[in-house]
Amino acid sequence: MPGSIQVKVSGKLEDHVRQQTENGLYEDAGEYIRALIRQDLQSEEDGWRFLEDELAPALAASDDEYVTVRAEDVIRRNIRR
Repeated sequence: MPGSIQVKVSGKLEDHVRQQTENGLYEDAGEYIRALIRQDLQSEEDGWRFLEDELAPALAASDDEYVTVRAEDVIRRNIRR
């Protein structure tokens, strides 16, 4: 049996949800909220995929490709930016 979550919205939030359902974009508030949750989950997955893609070259690099730096050097470099 699926769980149930009740959410109360008022003011601008309520107006926005009503607009989404009255314009026919969504059948009801529950459908709209489920769509938002799916978008949120997809964004999270996309973010992790992006991070994995960005880190892949560094993770595949050999140890001799790494350069040792001091924290002070990184801080100084970042201050100049």
